[in-house]
Amino acid sequence: MKKKLIGSIFGVLAVVVVIGAGIVYFTKGVPVHAGVPTVKIISQPQYANTIGYIFGPDIEIPPQFPPVSRVDGMLALGATEATFTPGLVDRFYRYGKQVAEQVLSPERQAYLVPCSPADPAKPDPHCARQFIEQTGVLLFRRTLDTSEVDKFAALAAEAAEEVDDFYQGLKYVLTGMLVSPSFILISDRLDNEAMQSGETRLDPYSKASRLSFFLWNSGPDRLLMEAAAAGELDTREGLQRQAERMLASPRFEAAIRGFFSDMLRFDEFENLAKDNLIYPAYSPAVSGEAAEQMLRMIAYHLIDNQGDYRDLYTTRTTFMSKALGAVYRVPVDPDNEFTRYQFPEGSGRAGLLTHVGFLSLHSHPGRSSPTIRGEGVRDSLLCQPVPLPPPNVDFSNFEDPAGEFKTARERLVRHSTDPTCANCHKITDPIGLGLENFDGAGQFRSHENGALIDASGVLDGISFSDAVSLGAAVKKNPATTACLTERMFAYGINRPTTREDQPMLDYLENEFAEQGYRIQALMKSIVMSDAFFAVRAPAVDEPVEIASAH
Repeated sequence: MKKKLIGSIFGVLAVVVVIGAGIVYFTKGVPVHAGVPTVKIISQPQYANTIGYIFGPDIEIPPQFPPVSRVDGMLALGATEATFTPGLVDRFYRYGKQVAEQVLSPERQAYLVPCSPADPAKPDPHCARQFIEQTGVLLFRRTLDTSEVDKFAALAAEAAEEVDDFYQGLKYVLTGMLVSPSFILISDRLDNEAMQSGETRLDPYSKASRLSFFLWNSGPDRLLMEAAAAGELDTREGLQRQAERMLASPRFEAAIRGFFSDMLRFDEFENLAKDNLIYPAYSPAVSGEAAEQMLRMIAYHLIDNQGDYRDLYTTRTTFMSKALGAVYRVPVDPDNEFTRYQFPEGSGRAGLLTHVGFLSLHSHPGRSSPTIRGEGVRDSLLCQPVPLPPPNVDFSNFEDPAGEFKTARERLVRHSTDPTCANCHKITDPIGLGLENFDGAGQFRSHENGALIDASGVLDGISFSDAVSLGAAVKKNPATTACLTERMFAYGINRPTTREDQPMLDYLENEFAEQGYRIQALMKSIVMSDAFFAVRAPAVDEPVEIASAH
């Protein structure tokens, strides 16, 4: 039955991923660069958020999704280049089956199926069609044509007949819908009518999907689908009305969490490990709660307070849990999972860089790493990738903290004076040394091996004396907001930026500044720009990557 189900829904799948160039039209005199339509695999948060909206937030979703590679610092862009294999189809089949079993369990079927079958032991095509049509439009992010509904209804009837159970038939079909490329691939579709008149633009439902995954990290809701069907997203007024509604929705937090989890590389927490003998306070619970602490702080500052993005690097307000309290060495109410907390003056902590999550993620299992931390700031926050070290680097002096050199600053002198290492170390180490008051687990310290730590330095011409003033230097650095603008824009349009996008990026950054560096303002500016939905047909001679699954 499984092979028949997948075969009937898939046929032969071709995934086409192309990145191209082209100037189309203008936003307030700014030239707009259009890429070709994209196809990407849905992420675990997007899958969970979509299922949660359609069927309820209590549906459990598998936590481990297939890994994708980063492109221009973002997993979201790597998802457009992932190969879709038979093994991946099988994995999504298992996910879909788990979800379908929960949705159509006896305790849920009464309120998740919009009708009751005439006889629960027999097929009921009319009731099955209602469920398929109601569910399909939200799962597939478009309307289903009659032939699709007929196919699913026939599969439901066949399965129900075989097992004498109407709901088992629906479960079989829902599993198939959840493994369909119409659900697990987020695909840009072109408007056929526009193409007949020589234009290239997204169809209304693809616009709704792009808007929803950007502003909610989830598939569209019914209101957005209705707006798309009515042509509202083709008008500036209609688009603005939907964007403002979505930005004001509680679901907007999922978008902020999704974006910053990607930008800050929170996927790496899954494999993060610390030496328990060196850092006994860093329990297995700390990694997950360290990531959650940063996300809560980001959401509180950017959404609840609608604060200036740059203040993420200087604010002393955060959230604290019992497990984190042991690492931060602060008392915490054991009865509360997370409580708002203010880092005291003189604590050495303020802003994102001094959170245990950032510090531990950019460290070794048993010690800190100024180079890795500096690279984390450069790459993730300033959009300045650091080259990989040469293969023949001698790390022996640095990896012997009990040797001749007591502090990381002293040990790094050897690397920074080695011609093969100097170019990279001079752009990473001065930043990372500013965070040396924190060990590999993110715990504060004033000395290393009995020697007083010197955490001073210079970031792109801005001097700092410790981690707190380093955060202030990051806040003042123009690259900080330029990087966020570039990453957010690429995240929204599903492709890496190119030189042709620079005029649009300059325009968006100016808009960002004029609006006080509010994240909602930046995302609205991106959505309302002509570039957000701009697509073009690929040129004949452009390279195309095709992956097939049978």
